[in-house]
Formats: sequence, C-alpha cells, structure tokens
Amino acid sequence: MFDFWTGAEDLPVYGFLIRALIVYVYIFILVKILGQRSMVAINPIDFIFGVIIGDVVGEPLSSGDMPLGGPLAAAALIGGLHLGLSYLALKTPRFRRVIEEEPIVIIEKGKILVEELRKAKITLESLLMDLRLNNAPDLSEIDYAVLEANGQISVIKKTKYDSLTPTDMGQAPKSKGYPSVLIEDGHIIEANLKKYGTIQWLDEQVRKQGFRNVKEVYVLTVDETGQIYASGREVKG
Repeated sequence: MFDFWTGAEDLPVYGFLIRALIVYVYIFILVKILGQRSMVAINPIDFIFGVIIGDVVGEPLSSGDMPLGGPLAAAALIGGLHLGLSYLALKTPRFRRVIEEEPIVIIEKGKILVEELRKAKITLESLLMDLRLNNAPDLSEIDYAVLEANGQISVIKKTKYDSLTPTDMGQAPKSKGYPSVLIEDGHIIEANLKKYGTIQWLDEQVRKQGFRNVKEVYVLTVDETGQIYASGREVKG
C-alpha cells in the first residue's frame, strides 16, 4: 500500500505519480522557507544548492526501488545548511566575501580596463551587448561600468549625460507609489479595492475608461496619485 514511500522494483505508475507530487510539494515548501531569490541574481551557493537538491530528490523519481524517506531527509539537511550559510553570510561580511564574488570595475572614468575584462572572461562583444541592454550604447557617455556579483553589468553615465529630472527643472511632482491591481481578467480584487473606494466608485471608473462593465476589463490599476490604467479583454459570447 505504501510502496510509493518504501520503494519496490515493480512500482506501479501511480506510485511514481504520487512520488512526483510529494517531491514537488516538498521542494516548493523548502524553497518558500529558504526565502525568495531572483533567478537572475543566483550566486555560487544557490547554484550548488540547486544542483545537489535536484540530484538527491530526482533519483527516487526514476528509481522505483529506492525509498523516498532518505532523499527527503537529505534534502531537508541540505536546505538547512543552505539557510545557515546564507544567514552567516548576511551577518558576517568576511564570510560573505568567501561565498560571494566581489564587484569588478571594468570601465573606470571612461577607460576600458582590459586586464579586468580578461580576468572576468568577458569579450568586447559581450561588453558592448550588455551596455546596449543598459541603454548605454555610446562608450563616450560612460563613466563607470561594474560587473556585479550576480553576473550583470551596471552602468554609471557621466553626469552631463544624465537624464533630465523634474528636480532639475525645479518641479516636485507627487510620488506615484506602487500601483495596485483593482481588476484582473474581469474579476475585482476586493482586498486592493478597499484602499481606494467602493464597488460603485470602481464601476464609475470603468465606464470612464470606455468599458460597459468589469467583465470587459482585463486589467485596471491605480497608483497613489489616483492615475488609472485600464486595458480590455475579449469577452466570449
């Protein structure tokens, strides 16, 4: 009855399906406990964690005769070690420098540091591509470029090439804040609506945006200044 847990040479298909469900839920909970981390900002310790966890819990999904309890216990231990190392890196700057790469300056005061590029194994073509992605295609406008610990390149332009801001023009516009979604795919997000108004108020805003009712709206957001954005959806039938 519990072959999916203890393992069996002739484990039926439903046993593998149950194992897959257990592993998926288990890893999901483990990742939630460890905390959110951007995949773009992955560092060596996260990479090692991902590789080991994938190997440990992946084998029981392909080998029906292997018990499931051992790999799950091992995954929990690895998750605990990963959490401990991450916490230690957060609290101890010296240890942080061991597991996280230091930023590397690759352009300084407008000059490309060729030796640093070679150390980082970055070609000129790759550098130019990253600069274009940072909206800095003109090398003459760049003051500093830094290869960050997560592998991305950040760019600091020379002051005279900075974009003009309202402050430069003597203006002080209100902060827009974080926009809240009030309607998503034709459904009202009541938890967000409570911060801004009533259903009647929302219906009025929907009509002002040119829609007959909420069902015609794919997304409607409002920021802290009251500015509203709305986009329609295709209503079948």
